[in-house]
Amino acid sequence: MEEVKVLHITSNLSIDVVRKDIKNMHLAVYPPTGRVRIATPLNVNDEAVRLFAISKIAWIRKHQRHFKAQDRQSPREFKQRESHYFQGKRFLLRITEHEAPARVEIKTKTYIDLFIRPNSTIEQKQIAINEWYRVELKKLIPDIIEKWEKKIGISVAEWQVKQMKTKWGTCNIEKKRIWINLELAKKPIHCLEYIIVHEMIHFIERHHNDRFMALMDKYIPQWKFFKEELNRLPVSHGEWDY
Repeated sequence: MEEVKVLHITSNLSIDVVRKDIKNMHLAVYPPTGRVRIATPLNVNDEAVRLFAISKIAWIRKHQRHFKAQDRQSPREFKQRESHYFQGKRFLLRITEHEAPARVEIKTKTYIDLFIRPNSTIEQKQIAINEWYRVELKKLIPDIIEKWEKKIGISVAEWQVKQMKTKWGTCNIEKKRIWINLELAKKPIHCLEYIIVHEMIHFIERHHNDRFMALMDKYIPQWKFFKEELNRLPVSHGEWDY
């Protein structure tokens, strides 16, 4: 059972404190806003957490500055030659009006072609693009899961793609179910693979503790690089963290 509370460290620094059944404190700063989270053992009091956070303020501020400087896309307007990303590559949107159901294609290294009915709204264009992202992402996931089921020796009972506001991925450990953020269609495939492995490792170890890190190091040694790359890439206008 986890206990979660907000602890105010200074006038402009608050942290989320999560108490759980672990042995050591773990500090993390999350993009895009620089939110700070400390996971701490159940028997550690607020004052000890406060002193720990104060001792790490320089490190916290460094990472918050990094996230503040991260590229961020403005809200997409789905207009001609607007930048859109697919599998880590930047494309320009090219819109062609036609009297038929919407479809999306990539035939060159420059353009994502959106074919859509005249007078379609921004929302309708976004739905068409997102459904294309969903289809393309779903083409990749089964082979990645099958690959890592064999390597790790565990099975995924079910997986789904959905739009999530705060996580790149999540899982239900008891039901062996994984959810993948639709936004990962825009990121390099190895970032998608990293997130899938991350969630699968949680089937073995629930918490982000030393055992979890050791398993990540064992199965995907470059995971810290992939995590950094994922957090460094341009993010959408929404709030994302992992």
